[in-house]
Amino acid sequence: MRFVCWYQRRVRGTKDPQYEKDASVAARFQRMRDEYVTLGTRKTVEGVLLVHEHNLPHILLLQLGTSFFKLPGAEVAPGEDEVECLKKCLTETLGRQGDTIQWGIDELICNWWRPNYEPPQYPYIPPHVTKPKEHRRLFLCRLPERAMFAVPRNYKLVAAPLFELYDNSNGYGPVISTLPQNLSRFSFVYA
Repeated sequence: MRFVCWYQRRVRGTKDPQYEKDASVAARFQRMRDEYVTLGTRKTVEGVLLVHEHNLPHILLLQLGTSFFKLPGAEVAPGEDEVECLKKCLTETLGRQGDTIQWGIDELICNWWRPNYEPPQYPYIPPHVTKPKEHRRLFLCRLPERAMFAVPRNYKLVAAPLFELYDNSNGYGPVISTLPQNLSRFSFVYA
């Protein structure tokens, strides 16, 4: 797999802040509980944007504040195609106004399941769970060669090296910290 070199100069300006739908973690789980009655298991897609800097692989993350990192992604609406939802989310989050970005969504990297209305998630459905509350799917995304990005004002776009993510769930959370293991099946060619 080929991936492009990352330069900070790809970020050209900022745009209006993008806020989370929920004011707190408790509010997020309450909304999940309320929606579960009508929609069932929440489906979420996230993009893993892989780049290289100094001949080392990095993942692009959105940083909120000093210690919260996340992958760009969104909840999938009922009947919506997962890949189209992810492309739309990446464009809304990182695209500049008026630009059309051709995102390449290559393949599914991993699945994560939330068994109940609490923070823990697992890369499998625990055997005692028959109705998981959330299903997160992470896709490997190709970064367009010439695209320029605009980042929401309340976020910072950072390139985190894989060696920093590895086994660092305290700093990045359980999902992001396992990306080095999940990506180890790929062979990378530095362009």
